[in-house]
Amino acid sequence: MKFFADTAEIADIKELAEAGLLDGVTTNPSLIHKSGRNFMEVTKEICALTDGPVSAEVVALDHGTMMKEAEVLRKIADNVCIKVPLTIDGLKTCKALTDDGTMVNVTLCFSANQALLAAKAGATFVSPFVGRHDDNGFDGMDLIRDIRLIYDNYAFETQILVASVRHATHVLESARIGADVATMPPAVIKSLVKHVLTDKGIDGFLADWAKTGQTIG
Repeated sequence: MKFFADTAEIADIKELAEAGLLDGVTTNPSLIHKSGRNFMEVTKEICALTDGPVSAEVVALDHGTMMKEAEVLRKIADNVCIKVPLTIDGLKTCKALTDDGTMVNVTLCFSANQALLAAKAGATFVSPFVGRHDDNGFDGMDLIRDIRLIYDNYAFETQILVASVRHATHVLESARIGADVATMPPAVIKSLVKHVLTDKGIDGFLADWAKTGQTIG
């Protein structure tokens, strides 16, 4: 399963890339606002830090304006992936862009039927929001299972990009189900390394090493 960082913070993206934990990046208007930086500038900088897809979201709601915004965004870099909402106009834009060879991430997916529509429109990625699904009394992982089953039934090439990931269990379950990608805040990616027995093991090794009085180098 590929890991995308759901952030617009350059320092975090660099750190994950250096650790070999970065396959792409997703952004949205809220993350750009949080970064406090210029949208075009930060997107260009992110694209230079990874060879993987970088999702940049349109803000228009009608097809015509979405296409105009997408034309601007895809000129930023070859690895820009245009993010569109899961609406009729968004799907129409998805179809037009993917037919033209542009990667498209169809976002704000909350049902398997919506994911089916995104695949039929030729989406490169579909982004089901598991955390928000959980927040509203549903099981986000059931949604991923349904989408995986449907896509496998018909050999759709659209990749399942699990979004709104809140914790390590979301990551584990997504991988077990067979999701293609999980996009996460950097803190969630880094939390996956933590285990109490790993910490205890390191403490034990260091204590024993100190007793030897030796150094390396």
